[in-house]
Amino acid sequence: MLDYLKSSPFYFLPHHFISWLIFHLARIKWTPVKKLSLDVYLSLHEVNMKEAEESNPYAYKNLNAFFTRALKKEARPLATGETTLLCPVDGTVSQAQPIKNGRVFQAKKHDYSLLELVGGNEKLAKPFQNGKFATLYLSPRDYHRIHMPLAGKLTDMIYVPGRLFSVAPHTVNTVPRLFARNERLVCAFETPAGPMIMILVGAINVSAIDTVWAGSVTPPSKNRITHTEYKNVDIRLDKGAEMGRFNLGSTVIMLMGENITLDDLITPDKTVRMGQAMATYTA
Repeated sequence: MLDYLKSSPFYFLPHHFISWLIFHLARIKWTPVKKLSLDVYLSLHEVNMKEAEESNPYAYKNLNAFFTRALKKEARPLATGETTLLCPVDGTVSQAQPIKNGRVFQAKKHDYSLLELVGGNEKLAKPFQNGKFATLYLSPRDYHRIHMPLAGKLTDMIYVPGRLFSVAPHTVNTVPRLFARNERLVCAFETPAGPMIMILVGAINVSAIDTVWAGSVTPPSKNRITHTEYKNVDIRLDKGAEMGRFNLGSTVIMLMGENITLDDLITPDKTVRMGQAMATYTA
């Protein structure tokens, strides 16, 4: 009941207007405002600055630069193994299990359509009808860059407009079809394990989602599905390379084929780190 009470205001809040305000606030460089926003943020969230390339939070030009900070190279060693899939982010496992007949499990009593999740594109959804998925939640204290689980060639990018419900556990547990309702960016890759999709889900206060090939791609002004195919543009990313980042926190959903075996440690509520072994594949 408490989760429902905490989630109910999100049905009425002006999601995109709030995120627009956060977008501009997080980019203010004026020292008094920047310091105040950092002071408030650091008082609310325990952030490990020892891992950051720049360990002084006040050295960043604004709150957003602090939030999207780089880590020291040695802070996230990459798991070895040719058939190993790396965890793409720091965060917490929300769910990870098989996709059953095109339905993706969200939480108790809640699932949603795989086809709806990828923006209604049947061609992209087909390889994953009975594949595997992992939903990874990034809290405000986490590192917010997203990395490649495997080497991959980008084939498609679909921007899907939507709401910006919080993706905190209490809303995931109570808001039906949350991940299929929120704004999101669907990034499809061809990899050594076969097709793989990484879905970057927007949420309230997430002012933009960036990719390394397209920059910021989800300003709140867009109101239609946009599909970009990369047939004549050869964009390839190495295993472990950065592929994108959240400007404030959210969730990544990975869609994988039937030949994927999830690691035993990838279970709900487990803390994960970018670069650790998340799964293996068979050729």
